[in-house]
Amino acid sequence: MSQQNSLLSVEYTSRLKLLPIKETPAYRVAANADECNLGELLAVMIGGNDQLEVAERLVGKFGSLKRLAQAHPEEIAAVQGVGKQTALRLKAAIALGRKLLQPDEEHRVIHSPSDAAAILSPILAHRDQEYLVVLVLDTRNRVIDAVEIYRGSLNSSMVRVAELFKPAIQRNAAAIILSHNHPSGDPTPSPEDVSLTRTVVQAGKLMDIDCLDHLVIGAGSFVSLKEKGLGFI
Repeated sequence: MSQQNSLLSVEYTSRLKLLPIKETPAYRVAANADECNLGELLAVMIGGNDQLEVAERLVGKFGSLKRLAQAHPEEIAAVQGVGKQTALRLKAAIALGRKLLQPDEEHRVIHSPSDAAAILSPILAHRDQEYLVVLVLDTRNRVIDAVEIYRGSLNSSMVRVAELFKPAIQRNAAAIILSHNHPSGDPTPSPEDVSLTRTVVQAGKLMDIDCLDHLVIGAGSFVSLKEKGLGFI
């Protein structure tokens, strides 16, 4: 087995070294990263002589960046040639990509569900478990903050309504927008989503803090319960 591993190592090294310099992942990323495929981008993150083979194993196992983003670091590290540190670098790179998509404008104004979704989708889309996030708004519907309230399998009986309004009360805010994701990628609201929305809207009226909408975020799409007339009366 030791001799076999040695031969494989030589093969990996030879493959990278035999590539013309302009066809190596590092050169291609430096020239134009946007034109590189997933394997090439992963190879640069992995580094080393066997980067091409390890990148191919990752693509072969996970098939897409979405599935890789949802994988636990230990699952990534278990792929031959990856290891814990490389797995953490890959997860960090994916997290940086999410942050790049998040608007960095101060006090962004919400005019429509699409405006809210533009802020929330980078935070919630393609997650491997459910997250519940509240957008906190001032009297002009400007975003004060986006606050994660819950993480994990959610149902309406688990959610404490007071927790949803706590960030707005702390910031003396005028309104909130409720949001959560469906890890399946299908943003169709469930009966429990509608029930929770109805409860939050009614509680908001009592506290004089409007719940303006509830967005369900899926993979590349979202549903506004307000637009659908679900839970809002």
